[in-house]
Amino acid sequence: MVCTRVHATIFDVSTNFHLHNHTSLPRPPITKKLNMFLSFNLFIILAHVILAAVARRPANRYQDLRANTIPADQQHNETLATRTSLQNKKPHRSRKTGAKQDARLRKRSRLTSKSSTPARLSRPTGPSSVSTTVHITNVTDFALLLPAKDGEFISNAESDATVYCTNGSNCQNTFPANFITGAIISEASDGSYIQITGCLDSGKFHFAQDDAGGQMDVRFPNGAKCAFGGYGASFIEQVEPSANRFCLRCCASANDQVNCNSHNDKAGCPVAVPGTYDFDGVSCS
Repeated sequence: MVCTRVHATIFDVSTNFHLHNHTSLPRPPITKKLNMFLSFNLFIILAHVILAAVARRPANRYQDLRANTIPADQQHNETLATRTSLQNKKPHRSRKTGAKQDARLRKRSRLTSKSSTPARLSRPTGPSSVSTTVHITNVTDFALLLPAKDGEFISNAESDATVYCTNGSNCQNTFPANFITGAIISEASDGSYIQITGCLDSGKFHFAQDDAGGQMDVRFPNGAKCAFGGYGASFIEQVEPSANRFCLRCCASANDQVNCNSHNDKAGCPVAVPGTYDFDGVSCS
């Protein structure tokens, strides 16, 4: 009886052991939720990483462009510096060849300096004529080039201006009465020029209304000259009706751009021909 019980007990234990090994245990529900939570968080992290990478790409690209971009003015200066250095760089020459080239250049320079002329010469543009010849003798004997047509601007009269003189002069046209209100003559100590400056009454002459004035010189009108220097000698005359002012300077030599500077044609008498423009009872300075 005792033995039978022992065997039965062993059999029951063995049977229970096999049943436990071959039967799968159910998975706790918390494991499934944990897996879902981890998967979702991983997805969120990956999304943030991708978005951050995409957001950083344009910034880095433009930053690189800004770092590699040279300002236009700096680039221009560098280009000029490079070009200047290349121009100043002397080519390699042997002593013998260099000496020959230097001698040839010096000879060419001497020939050029002898034959070269100024780019702009104040030469007459036509034959000499008494109708375009001005002169300065004294304050009661002088002549000016003025418009020949009524109401003509001085700037338009460069081609057809004619001479008007004081009553004591020998010319075809004379100034109207009381046209000159003040005048003074001065000469250079070295005899390089003579000039007359003064005031006028523009209402006495047929000037154009509100005419600011203009310049006559050895080039305009055709054949213009001053008797002081003769045909071809430099002279400048400016008449400014709106300022009631005139000036005339005659130089002794041709192309005298120091004393008779024809390039001051728009500067006015006080600049072109410095002198006196204030008199007793009248001023046009």
